Amino acid sequence: MQHLDTFRLIEAIARAGSIRKAAEDSNITASALNRRLARFEREFGSQIFERLPRGVRLNPAGELVLQHYRAQRSDLARVKSQVADLSGVRRGHVTIACSQALLPFFLPQQIAAYRNAHPGVTFAVNVRDREQAEAELVSFRSDLALVFEPRVLVDFEVLHAIPQPVCALFTRDHPLADRAELRLRDCLDHPHIAPAHKYGVRGLLDMAAKRVGRTVAPVVETESFELIRYYVMHERAVGFQIPIGLSAEQDTGMVFRPISDRDMPPGNLLLGQMRGRVLSVATSRFADQVALALANMSVA
Repeated sequence: MQHLDTFRLIEAIARAGSIRKAAEDSNITASALNRRLARFEREFGSQIFERLPRGVRLNPAGELVLQHYRAQRSDLARVKSQVADLSGVRRGHVTIACSQALLPFFLPQQIAAYRNAHPGVTFAVNVRDREQAEAELVSFRSDLALVFEPRVLVDFEVLHAIPQPVCALFTRDHPLADRAELRLRDCLDHPHIAPAHKYGVRGLLDMAAKRVGRTVAPVVETESFELIRYYVMHERAVGFQIPIGLSAEQDTGMVFRPISDRDMPPGNLLLGQMRGRVLSVATSRFADQVALALANMSVA
């Protein structure tokens, strides 16, 4: 396992952008780390870092080396999980890249339910936009991704998909609260708060507005879905989000309703992994649980 420690140090250097800073983070001397790196590059037959005036940066060979290490680390975690299963003890670590909409309600419920059955499994949840989530799968930084309307899908293997309409949310006394059908133009006629352009909800809003000759012109644009949920409580504004991030029971001061599919067809929330990757037992079982929960939501 000693060679994996060398790769871990290489990753630390890449993350820190400096041998000295990586040495401090790894609790070894800079000279010892520099010798370790030089020995690896000599045995490998190629330099993997560019030496810069103020630090270092991975070169293309180094990017390949780091990708190899992350794949090897992932495979080792999968084998450890399988060995643990042989003894009937479910252990492992699951890393998820997800949209903010999954944070308030859905993911806490799913993780808690899984850990109640398998307390030896730990989780890391990384909040990412749709492009970042796909990149995390490719780089082995995340095992699973739960994202709304991903863009690329080249290396994204879809495990489950459910439609999610874009909802408008506002206070109960808002003029739109009693509309029998909620049209996009009505929402845009009021002050509105919208996600930044890199998010799937905003992408669907912009496309739908363009089709009806309108423009999304928010009074507040944000990367925080939490801000959207609560800003409408302070101004008679319209917010936009998908229903999996909302709760009628807990968001008692608000009303949220889907925008008419005549203006805006639903988008897709996808659960996925990197194409061709073999997941650990713990991750695979958790993915099965999440897929079933999503399927039950779509039926309901």
